[in-house]
Amino acid sequence: MLIRPPLREYRIWTTDSRRWGPYRPRADDIIISAFPKSGQTWTQQIVGSLIFQDTAARPILQVSPWIDGRPFGPLERIYEQLEAQTHRRFLKAHLPIDGLPLYDEVKYIHVARDGRDVVMSMHNQYMSFTDDHRETLTKIGAEDPLIGRPFPFIPQRPAEFFRLWLTTPVVAGQADGLPGLSYFDFEASFWAERHRPNILFVHYQDLLDDRAAEMRRIAHFLDIELDERVWPSLVEAAGFSAMRAAGDQLMPEFKNRTINGERHFFFHQGTNGRWRGVFAPEDLALYEAKVREKFPPDLAAWLSTGSRRLC
Repeated sequence: MLIRPPLREYRIWTTDSRRWGPYRPRADDIIISAFPKSGQTWTQQIVGSLIFQDTAARPILQVSPWIDGRPFGPLERIYEQLEAQTHRRFLKAHLPIDGLPLYDEVKYIHVARDGRDVVMSMHNQYMSFTDDHRETLTKIGAEDPLIGRPFPFIPQRPAEFFRLWLTTPVVAGQADGLPGLSYFDFEASFWAERHRPNILFVHYQDLLDDRAAEMRRIAHFLDIELDERVWPSLVEAAGFSAMRAAGDQLMPEFKNRTINGERHFFFHQGTNGRWRGVFAPEDLALYEAKVREKFPPDLAAWLSTGSRRLC
């Protein structure tokens, strides 16, 4: 049953919340929504391994389509693909909770990460964009009157990108986020709904610290009974090194991309804290000021360090 429809429309170069309009849930659907580069693909792979109970390297965006993603094919094709699926469906979204429909029979997983780590990973991905990819996004922007401009230039230096990300909005009513949504508004929207029983919060750092425990917690939330005979192999296959090795199979859309002539891997490093010594002190101070302004203390603490105890 529908609890409430989307409360707000979001449209940027990569994402359009209107694409959820035709969605009709099945009783056991799963929606995994996260701000970009927060560990979402990692969580999709974990959820897929729990559903299929094997270690096969399936193309993630085929088994777990990105509904609101504008660059990945016509909407009709995505819904045809979705309706044809016979396994338990798990869908990807890059939307705040107020941009999604809420159903009581659907399970929602929100994955989060410290914003400074997010920016480092986002910058790495933007640096891998091909000319064709940028042209596709620019075409999307030109055809959408709400955007009406090319995809923005991304500086080569991550410190410069961090400053733009902190100070330049894209969406009306937001104060930051270029070239996407506001990280601060995004995380605050989910935190406001954290007490709903069908929403699970997962943190990137917790996955790093104890992947097996987090996978069991996700399985429990999804009412998935684990086969202990295959469990060790599932945990191993969900490790970052294993996913990086299988990257061409998991994310074939990013196969053969290069940065300055060197191979770019979608699964880049899988670490936190790379921003230390990179961002300017005044920009870090601005980040902390936004955290204090936008987040209650419990959300600020959870986003910074993770901890299953907080959720």
